[in-house]
Amino acid sequence: MRTKITFRCVECKEENYIGSRNKSKNPDRMKIQKFCPRCVKMTEHNEKK
Repeated sequence: MRTKITFRCVECKEENYIGSRNKSKNPDRMKIQKFCPRCVKMTEHNEKK
């Protein structure tokens, strides 16, 4: 079962992206490199709690 998750910028804490993942196959939190429009650069985005 796939669930929707929200990604938050590590630097400015703004929620920029929405994605999905399979909790049974990937139980730990996701980290991705994405462009943050507020920081105007590529930053790491972590899964929101």
